[in-house]
Amino acid sequence: MFVDRAKISVKSGRGGDGHVSFRREKYVPNGGPDGGDGGKGGNVIFTIDEGQNTLSSFRYTKAYKAESGANGSAKKCSGKSGADLVIKVPSGTIIREEQSNKIIIDMSGENRTFTMLRGGRGGKGNQHYATSTMQAPKYAQPGQAAQELDLLLELKVIADVGLLGFPNVGKSTLLTRISKARPKVANYHFTTLIPYLGVVDLDDSKGFVVADIPGLIEGASEGMGLGFTFLRHVERTKVLIHVIDAAGSEGRCPLEDIIKINNELLAYSPELATRPQVIAANKMDIIGPTEDDGEAEILSILKAHFEPQGISVYPISAVSGEGIRELLYHVRRMLDDIKDEPTVFSPEYIVDELSSFTNEPYTVIYDEAAREYVVEGARIEKMLGYTNLEAEKGFLFFQRFLKEAGVLQELIDLGIEEGATVRMYGNTFEYYE
Repeated sequence: MFVDRAKISVKSGRGGDGHVSFRREKYVPNGGPDGGDGGKGGNVIFTIDEGQNTLSSFRYTKAYKAESGANGSAKKCSGKSGADLVIKVPSGTIIREEQSNKIIIDMSGENRTFTMLRGGRGGKGNQHYATSTMQAPKYAQPGQAAQELDLLLELKVIADVGLLGFPNVGKSTLLTRISKARPKVANYHFTTLIPYLGVVDLDDSKGFVVADIPGLIEGASEGMGLGFTFLRHVERTKVLIHVIDAAGSEGRCPLEDIIKINNELLAYSPELATRPQVIAANKMDIIGPTEDDGEAEILSILKAHFEPQGISVYPISAVSGEGIRELLYHVRRMLDDIKDEPTVFSPEYIVDELSSFTNEPYTVIYDEAAREYVVEGARIEKMLGYTNLEAEKGFLFFQRFLKEAGVLQELIDLGIEEGATVRMYGNTFEYYE
């Protein structure tokens, strides 16, 4: 079954907690701290699988979680890091953040692998907190929390050329004629419910990929009928072929059909309406030759209306093959005039590694007995787990966080003075203005 949309939730692995323990051996009654570090949590990674062409694997599994890191243990033994979770998607998959509907990454072009969420950093064991004044620290750092995201996956097929047209105009028959694709062909409205891809091979020129896009009705740009399913798969194509029933065998006006389709393209995306187009006037075998061996009336009408706009009209018969060669070589020339770059949608949403805890509570108090200021709370604890204070950039980043979170202002409101001690989960700092 072809599935081109899916909703899933992903979660990275939590970092393992640092361990609190002390060396206990014979003849060493007062050994120092030897608590090991927690392991890092696993990342959530998306990668392209060329063997997939649908999102059907996400129909039943909706939640994905990477492995968490193991806790540290005694004798300075670090916990095992959690395994990364690799999620495979077909090329052309756009991944959006569900709530905002903004694009995080377009898995196409050079975007072959993308780390969506990073696993939590493992907490440090108490071995790291021994100082000359604190030789037996009874605390360790907790592992950094996991990250979570709700995602929308959306598959937009990757093809050079898109076949557009109302149902039963012969798009599937044409694709069968020009490629080895074998879509089901029958005289029913919305016969093609999924986009079929076919590779066109030309004898003395470079081939190209054609997509038979699902049939269209008026109001598609507003989601009616196959609506967005149709329009979503047109977005990556470089050239559009309007396939029309020139014989009007179902009572439709070919000219009005093209205008209606272009109106839907314009309503959905003004940029789509500017794509290079060509008209394939199909079912010419039904019309047959004119009495004076001249051009059929419908062709004259179409050419008079569209050729001044730079849109060529080619009479063809998908059944007999008449005129198809000329159409295909014209399309190849159109493609040659277009810069050969894949259509890759730009990111609109940046996954904020701090977003999972920026709203967590915290407290700032003055401990009279210890004569120091104490800053605690989930936000501070997680931030310390995220930040490498031993690196200059990490320490500067942490100071900026304290300022932006309002912690520094609360210390000032409590009357902190230069040289005062501030304690945050086993870390002590001297305050300087």
